Amino acid sequence: MLVEIGVQSLGLDRTNNNPVVILKEKDGERVLPIWIGPGEASSIAMQLADWSFSRPLTHDLLVSVLGGLGGTLERVLITEVVENTYFAQLIIHRNGGVFSVDARPSDCIAVALRTKAKIFAEESLLEQARVEISEEESVTLGSEEFQEPKTQEVKAEDLKDYLRKLNPEDFGRFTP
Repeated sequence: MLVEIGVQSLGLDRTNNNPVVILKEKDGERVLPIWIGPGEASSIAMQLADWSFSRPLTHDLLVSVLGGLGGTLERVLITEVVENTYFAQLIIHRNGGVFSVDARPSDCIAVALRTKAKIFAEESLLEQARVEISEEESVTLGSEEFQEPKTQEVKAEDLKDYLRKLNPEDFGRFTP
């Protein structure tokens, strides 16, 4: 089953200085963290901040090409994770047909934000993220170690609360 999600926050994981996008289900509290590359993080951050440039950047170019070819992005699907690598698809309408293009979730998110397309994730990914976090005794987020209690339900709630309280400054700043 697919669950609609959106970008809750974007920042840096201070344990390894890698950007991470936190996706949150639209009608719920579950989150899906996906570690991404710095270029994609910058592109997502610029779109979230509503920054524009006089010349198109890569994701802007893709949106222009898609429109120039008569296509529209209907939605993005984040479908699976294999060996810590997430897979996603751009679902495109063109000339009465629908086709799917395999892409990295970060690129899909950057394009979806520009086109206002909806983003969906397989429910199993949200459940898997919750289970993986719940099975850990402690999780390092930012510069603090987050100690989780032993019961699964409380662990998930504590992590959600921790994520809600984070400020963008906790992650650093992305600059184009």
